[in-house]
Amino acid sequence: MDSISQAALGSAVVLATLGRRTAAWKAALWGAAAGTLPDLDAFIDHGDPLLNMVRHRAESHGLVLLALASAPLGWLAARLTGQPDLWRRWWLAMALALVTHPLLDTLTVYGTQLLQPFSNHPFAVGSVFIIDPLYTLPLLAGVLAALLWPFTKGLRWNAAMLALSTAYLGWSVLAQQHVRGVLEASLRQNGMAASQLLVTPAPFSTVLWRAVAMGPEHYHEAYYSLLDGAHPVAWTSHPRGADLRAQHADNPHVQRLAWFSHGFMRMQAGSPGRLTITDLRMGLEPCYSFHFEVGSTQAGAGPRPQARQQWQRPDLALALPWLVQRITDPSAGHLSLIPGITGCGSPP
Repeated sequence: MDSISQAALGSAVVLATLGRRTAAWKAALWGAAAGTLPDLDAFIDHGDPLLNMVRHRAESHGLVLLALASAPLGWLAARLTGQPDLWRRWWLAMALALVTHPLLDTLTVYGTQLLQPFSNHPFAVGSVFIIDPLYTLPLLAGVLAALLWPFTKGLRWNAAMLALSTAYLGWSVLAQQHVRGVLEASLRQNGMAASQLLVTPAPFSTVLWRAVAMGPEHYHEAYYSLLDGAHPVAWTSHPRGADLRAQHADNPHVQRLAWFSHGFMRMQAGSPGRLTITDLRMGLEPCYSFHFEVGSTQAGAGPRPQARQQWQRPDLALALPWLVQRITDPSAGHLSLIPGITGCGSPP
């Protein structure tokens, strides 16, 4: 999740754990710091943009490592707040603030290596978008109430908002499973062969959902809103570059993205003679957040260069109105079919 959500969650958790044992501002401040701490790995440069991508949310998000780090952090918080006799309670608060960070991240589609250092498997439920105001705003409201209202009343509001935001996460998983059932039925009805199906929310909502189904030669994209009712699901098909995948199976960049994306990737011949790979999980056709040039389309053509990330984003002036319209209007079609959005610009 985004940094604001993680900081708000850390503050809410520490406030709920410490209660009236310390000043609310101290609990909120330490909670925000602990909730943000695991994401400092984003500042580590591993020397390759693709490697930077797959090494984010690795050791710093391992549950065992964070649990071990919580003891010295709790001791430090107790000492610096002048409450050394409460170090066990601070230890518990820091442990909860640290551990809930990767657990929340796991609900996004990115991939979180919870079992580091024993396993590098990237867990990804994909039931919430990385930025979701309906999750974050209740947390912020609860923390603000605890800071502004004295004694028990504000803490009760914080606990209630923490429970509400957690219930929202539960709702997202249930909605995702419902949508998955609808989309699996649609694939069967259309006779579309798919070895894998990804279902994840469109930006900023758990009402509109995006699906990617991987076929032998193509991947298929669809959108489904919980308000669509019995309206048939419309799929668009796009080449996945299966021949290129076979030719470049030994390319370490290709292997790395295939592992991290759980196979939801596309390969293309980009600019003349150049090979590109794309993570299909994060983005909206035709523009994706993680798109890389990884060498020559000619297998075995000299040493493999460092991956080069090619940032993409759709024209927001077209994409955002389409997202809003598509929530209630299934006839809005697909973003990739909107005139003028065939290309992807780079972020400023």
